[in-house]
This record gives sequence, C-alpha cells and structure tokens, in this order.
Amino acid sequence: MTDTVSGFWVATATPLTAEGAVDHARLAGHAQNLFKQGVDGVVLFGTTGEGTSFSIAERIETAAALLKSGIGPERIGLGGGFPAITDAVVLARSALGLGLKHVLMLPPYFDRGVIPEGIEDAFAAIIDGIADDRLRVTLYNIPQVSGVAMPASVAANLRRRYGVLVAGVKDSSADFKQFRAYRAAAPELAITVGNETDIARALAEGGAGTICGMANVVPGLVKAMIDDGANAEGRMRSAIDVIADTSSFTAALKAVLAAQTGDAGWLRVRPPLRPLIDGAALKARLDALMSPAIA
Repeated sequence: MTDTVSGFWVATATPLTAEGAVDHARLAGHAQNLFKQGVDGVVLFGTTGEGTSFSIAERIETAAALLKSGIGPERIGLGGGFPAITDAVVLARSALGLGLKHVLMLPPYFDRGVIPEGIEDAFAAIIDGIADDRLRVTLYNIPQVSGVAMPASVAANLRRRYGVLVAGVKDSSADFKQFRAYRAAAPELAITVGNETDIARALAEGGAGTICGMANVVPGLVKAMIDDGANAEGRMRSAIDVIADTSSFTAALKAVLAAQTGDAGWLRVRPPLRPLIDGAALKARLDALMSPAIA
C-alpha cells in the first residue's frame, strides 16, 4: 500500500437511495467503472461527494461497503476534517480500523479568523489524538469553499513534526501560485491538484497527480490532461465551464451521470442542494467537446 495519494484519483459523487441514504451498490459500481478507465483510486466524501452532509457513521459504513465489494483499501481515500477535533480523530481511527490509511483533512472550518499557528495546533491535536503510525494524512486546501486556507508554512511544519504521517496536500484553490508555494515549502509532500486545467503544469513541476471531480463524467479527458495536457487543456476548460455554468457543480455532475448511465437515481442530492434535471443537455455539450479517442 502506497504512502501517498498519487496518480489519477477521483473525488467521487455520492449516489443516494430514494430514502436519502448512501447507495453503496451504485457507488461501488461507479468506482469499478472508473477503475476500468484508468483511475488509480477514489476519494469518498470530499467536496464533490457532498462530504459535509454525511455523518462519521455514514462515511465509515460506506467505506466498509466498498471494501466488501472487493475494492482494495489502497484505492480508497476518505474525506474528513471537522470543526471539532474529536470528530476528526474518531473518523480517522475508524478508517484505520477498516484497513484504510489515506484520510483527506480540511482545517477546522467556520472560524475564518484563525491564524496559521492555530491551524497547526489543530492538526497536531488531531494527529496526536489518532496516535497511529499507519495514518497517512493529505491536507486539503479549498479555501473558496471551506473559508479556511491551509498555509504552505503549516504544511511544511507538520511534515517536519510528523514525517510520513503527513503525506501530502490536495490543493483545490485553483491558484497555481499556491501549488508552487507548497512545492517550495515542503517538496517531499505529495501535492495533488483539484483544478483539472492545472494537471499538466503541476505534473511538470513535480506534482503527484490529481484528485478531481470532473473525472466522474469525463475520465478520458482527465487522463488526456495527464498524458498530453497541452492538447487537452482547451477542451478541459470548456468542459469545466459546462458544469460550472449551473447552480451547483455537484448537482450538475450527478445530472450528467444520470444522463450517461440512464439511471435517474443519480439525480438525488442532499439538502441544502437541489437536483438538476436537464442532464441530457449538459451531457450533449460535454460530448461535443470529446474527440473519438477520449469520449
């Protein structure tokens, strides 16, 4: 089992049953389909997966169900990070108990006035509370959503303090200067990007790969960004625009999945999101951007 999240990982959407629970069978099928298309691993309950709308118990039950379906623990990362340090500890300990080791952690959010030293204190309390050398943390930076950034200095300090337990950073800021700041401050960390148009340049500058949401619906295009970014970047920008030009990125991805699979169950989202119905139109726009080689 690798010590870092690297290569091509997908921040998976979370399918729901008619009762609003996680649909484990549909999610496992989606993951297996992604693996057939060259994906290395999946991250459950990140931003794309509506992570903050699901309890610790639901996240752990879902991870256990994917393991039971035959997906290896080395191919599963679990989204975490809570305002309460104790919740972050419980989630990670439970994940480790299942045999998982990769946990993505947001900084404690809600209080947006925290200073870098406070963020470092919080992560130190979490890692010390978990107290398990199997842990491999990927620090998660998405300040435009969470409201709290992960400073490069904090990532570097935590790596110095805890070594391989702090394995990497997922930078979803869509600000390439931030990626470079992480690389400069802590070059030994595995830095993945969430912004798909940054994949090629990140790899060229020592990045570890991607954990991204667009791969739910255009995995071939994301693979093209990894293999031949110069020729794929324009199409990727246009594809992102298709999804971003809606009221909800996550609901739009689910609407496209419903259209691609013919499975209307993918339309379901948890409040406060509302479903988007016209996935067929979004799918058609995406299809028009795909070449025959990557459709």
